[in-house]
Amino acid sequence: MTGSSGSIFSPVSPEAHAITSLFIITLCICAVIFAVVAGLVGYSLARYRWRKGDPDPAQVAGNKRMEIVWTAIPFVIVLALFGLTVRAMEQADPAPPPGGPDLDVIGHQWWWEVRSPKLGYVTANEIHIPVGKDFLVRLDTTDVLHEFWVPQLGRKMTTLPGAGNEIWLRADEPGIYEGACTEFCGTEHAWMRVEVIAESQEKYLAWVHEQQQAALPVQGEAARGREDFLTMTCVNCHAIKGVGGTENAGPDLTHVASRRYLAGRLLPNTPANLRRWLTNPQAVKQGALMPNFKLTPAQVGDLAAYFEALK
Repeated sequence: MTGSSGSIFSPVSPEAHAITSLFIITLCICAVIFAVVAGLVGYSLARYRWRKGDPDPAQVAGNKRMEIVWTAIPFVIVLALFGLTVRAMEQADPAPPPGGPDLDVIGHQWWWEVRSPKLGYVTANEIHIPVGKDFLVRLDTTDVLHEFWVPQLGRKMTTLPGAGNEIWLRADEPGIYEGACTEFCGTEHAWMRVEVIAESQEKYLAWVHEQQQAALPVQGEAARGREDFLTMTCVNCHAIKGVGGTENAGPDLTHVASRRYLAGRLLPNTPANLRRWLTNPQAVKQGALMPNFKLTPAQVGDLAAYFEALK
């Protein structure tokens, strides 16, 4: 599986190709206009610059032919760009089919909740899709305005509370494609990242099957962590399928160990980083809703052991 360049100049979907092509065409037209205008200005400066002793230039009231030409050319250019833009809009945002969205992506300060209403799984900051298939995504937010954008896969779209804006996601090549919130939304806006993982149909279905399962039973240190999760305030903000809890502020943790990153893609999901996060979330991501609970080293170790078992 290849990595992501995160560049609009490396589109991997029909929607992103339409946007990139329109941008390149517009850029080329603007470059030609700039070259012509700059060239004429430079020529005029060199050819008609004032010299000592020269008489005043002849005064011309107007030139109807030139006025028609310099009005008609921009009009044709704007008309052509309008036609290209309409075509690109149709390609980048085709009409949704009946049956509702494939995914709900919900913005929080500062992470992305990902839900599949059809397949019944919940995850965070990580979207899996099969290669070559269009996924209709409904966007929402629980707090302020956010803007969802994965440059190589399609256009930007603002998340409005209760509006249910929709966007298409598709990748024609396997890979990991980076995205982000692109509308300033608070202290940790820069670390509200998301990634789309495009994989074969077989790998995608295997991942979905894993995500649909409840948390497995645990023993030893992890079992103590499970009890800490249930008896402390963790259950007021997080949920674990088959265990309990309420998802009203933090991500679903049923399969947290299977995720590549923590804290909105701020930290790679390693045992050391998980312990660092549990010890003092505010030192890692200032302003996050999860406060510093001042856990003891034993509690941090037990909780980390439990979460590491949730694959």
